[in-house]
Amino acid sequence: MAQEKKIFEYKVDENVALFVLIKSAEVRNTKNNKQFIAFNFEDSSGQISAKLWDATPEAIEQFQTGKVAFIKGKREVYQNNPQMKIYHIRLTEEDEPNDPSQFVVSAPMKKDEMEEEFNKAIFEITNPNWNRIVRYLIAEKHDDFFSYPAAKKNHHAFSGGLAYHTLSMLRLAKSIVAEYGDVINAPLLYAGVILHDLGKTIELSGSVATTYTLAGNLIGHIVLIDEEIVKAAGELKIDLQTEDMILLRHVVLAHHGLLEYGSPVQPHLIEADVLHQIDNIDASIQMLKGSLAHTEEGEFSERIFGMDGRNFYKPHADSNVTNN
Repeated sequence: MAQEKKIFEYKVDENVALFVLIKSAEVRNTKNNKQFIAFNFEDSSGQISAKLWDATPEAIEQFQTGKVAFIKGKREVYQNNPQMKIYHIRLTEEDEPNDPSQFVVSAPMKKDEMEEEFNKAIFEITNPNWNRIVRYLIAEKHDDFFSYPAAKKNHHAFSGGLAYHTLSMLRLAKSIVAEYGDVINAPLLYAGVILHDLGKTIELSGSVATTYTLAGNLIGHIVLIDEEIVKAAGELKIDLQTEDMILLRHVVLAHHGLLEYGSPVQPHLIEADVLHQIDNIDASIQMLKGSLAHTEEGEFSERIFGMDGRNFYKPHADSNVTNN
């Protein structure tokens, strides 16, 4: 059975028949205490939610996260969010597409291209302690860093998204240093950018059917990466009590900005605040790109959870054309 269309190549209200990865499958109860499965399906065009009502115990056991399924249904919109109505669902058979990795969205850059750009940037971290820590941890987490997503769902939630998000932030950091280099310690900012989300290689399970690990749920990536910095310093015989190491740890620990967003401390260095700001900028723009890519011109996007539930208007392509 040939796959002709992907999820977001179908129009709203169009009947669908396609293979998808079950990105997540959560069993929930209705008000009448009947079980249903809340799905997120994925293929290389993106993710979409769906629900299987009155789910039997057999269905709950069968349709697990990480499996590939064939579905028939209809693409819909519910409360301004894209959704799939399921008419029929089954797992794929042996002679059908069944490799989950074929359905995962990937970063728009190749791994070797990202590696090359990171290697050049690391040379700009001229403080020897920061440079050694960055090199050590990138080498240790290398394969996961270049294959993991940056989040389970909200932003850069695709294979290679963690490295791509970090690289995008590094480019933004360099632009800001070019403008404000007289007051910003560039090597500190670059080291903080590269390390800030590296704990997600421990917090998340991987790019296929991404979930939070036990450590991710109970500790979180900010504390996890600080622990990794401490361990790396021990291996490299670097004194954690020196000012430069305290500065590096602060920049990483403060990158969520506010205590209620998970940072153990608020930014108290200009580099820490810049890191927090560019993290927000890059995550927000990526969420907008993903949402607007599935939005028709002249329409509003779905409401974006990670941006206070706001939706965004997509202007017509000719809006910027000036009539003389």
